[in-house]
Amino acid sequence: MTAASRLSPLDWASATLVVVLWGLNFVAVKTALITLPPFLLTSLRFAITAFVLAPFFRPRREQIPAIALVGLVLGIGHFGLLFYGVAGMDAATAAIAVELAIPFSALLARFFFNEILGTGRTVGMVVAFVGVALLAGEPHLPGMAPFAAVVVSGFAWALAQVAIKRLGTIEPLALNGWMALFASPLLLACSVAFEHDQTAALAATGVSGWSGVAYTVIGSTLIAYTLWYRLIARHPMNQVVPFTLLGPVVGLAGGVMLLGEPLTWHKMVGGALTVLGVAVVQLLPGPTVHVAEEPEPGT
Repeated sequence: MTAASRLSPLDWASATLVVVLWGLNFVAVKTALITLPPFLLTSLRFAITAFVLAPFFRPRREQIPAIALVGLVLGIGHFGLLFYGVAGMDAATAAIAVELAIPFSALLARFFFNEILGTGRTVGMVVAFVGVALLAGEPHLPGMAPFAAVVVSGFAWALAQVAIKRLGTIEPLALNGWMALFASPLLLACSVAFEHDQTAALAATGVSGWSGVAYTVIGSTLIAYTLWYRLIARHPMNQVVPFTLLGPVVGLAGGVMLLGEPLTWHKMVGGALTVLGVAVVQLLPGPTVHVAEEPEPGT
């Protein structure tokens, strides 16, 4: 390993900070959802992100239609459904269940790009799905609709990775900014169609709610993504990807310690199996399914 590729103490600190910021994003979202409906909240997040990034990072003209598709799939299919799910269930459970995005990505990579899964990765996917099935038996889960929405949002994340991969080379912050530019009005339309009393919700949102909104934009998007892109520019992916496996652990701990969510055996065992299965899918030798432009589902 060369000195250029070796993780320095500052790199370790940066990678750890990124994972903590992403893991606690579920807590921030849950806090903001106390008053804000999920589609409206998601629209606000992307509107602010687009305002900050889109004017300064431009994609190539021929990439814009594909970015618009990513905005639809990732904006509504992933984040919209994820926030809808988090509104109706524990943040800790959602942080674990959304990790099915990685096995879904492996399956879609096999279908679209003929990437070989292998026995080890197939077993890893089965273990991850068993873990999420245990989460579905969580006694504090109020209903299956929010849980199903989070699982579907994981599939949407994986589907978006196919579209991103076909985009070719693109500045990651340009992708984030312009994807947000297309996603925000679509999500606002969903809010108008399926939610109500948006004005009252905005007026009722206090300091903690707006702090949650600010966190999802500043902490989870601008700071974490900037640090992440610097890390993957300096080091091989197989050195930095393992850090993302700590994200569900942080999300679980944040939900329990900061939101007072119950810690049940379903979360502990189901979460452990899910993370183990995802780790096998990500880290076994072979074609990687991890996409740098959108490094962690739910962030």
